[in-house]
Amino acid sequence: MTCLPEKTDRKLGLAIDLDTCVGCNACVTSCKEWNAGGHMAPLTDLNPYADKVDGVFFNRVHTYEQDTPKGGSTIHFPRSCLHCETPACVTVCPTGASYKRASDGIVLVDEDKCIGCKLCSWACPYGAREFDVDVGVMKKCTLCVDRIYNENLAEEDRVPACVAACPTGARHFGDFGDPDSAISKLSEERGGVALMPELGYNPTNRYLPPRPRRDAATATDALPLEDASPEGGFLGWVDRMLSR
Repeated sequence: MTCLPEKTDRKLGLAIDLDTCVGCNACVTSCKEWNAGGHMAPLTDLNPYADKVDGVFFNRVHTYEQDTPKGGSTIHFPRSCLHCETPACVTVCPTGASYKRASDGIVLVDEDKCIGCKLCSWACPYGAREFDVDVGVMKKCTLCVDRIYNENLAEEDRVPACVAACPTGARHFGDFGDPDSAISKLSEERGGVALMPELGYNPTNRYLPPRPRRDAATATDALPLEDASPEGGFLGWVDRMLSR
């Protein structure tokens, strides 16, 4: 029986600003580059120069076009591990390969214990697990543990590769366990949301919703996604996108 992970006061994670993400995929490529020799290296590429490109990606960016009564909108939606407080991937792992660190809340995989059964990928509702067919183990975002604690780097560079590479500053890294941290304050100010909170996994990462857009015709503020799902609102839209 797998025990629930020990709770920690420190909760390292990301806040992703959907208002400023331009879908450039810098986070995707920088992640692949850093992890070419990183904690779970290498990240396998399959048919990189063919029609059906595939492989292991810790970051993936999905782009959605939405038609609303106030016009069309484009949203770029980056997806990666959310480092949940009570991660389903940890509770279902039969060997203890998936685990959550008590020191900082980061969820990792011990490749020496992983048997490639894929239970974690079936349990994760966020699609954050990647199976590496070359080595037969599951892999996932590590928040660049080999970078954020690397004392050979300048302190300002001790952030995940995706954060360092983002040209628009759409990705933020910090400690959500500290209510006075910059990332906690940013999430509070912008109404940061956790994905599918009703499932009870308590993801650490937060998404910052698009800011209201000024409607020139009516001189009112309107959120582009307000009518994007039957339920209405940003969270309803997110649920709809994740269910595709």
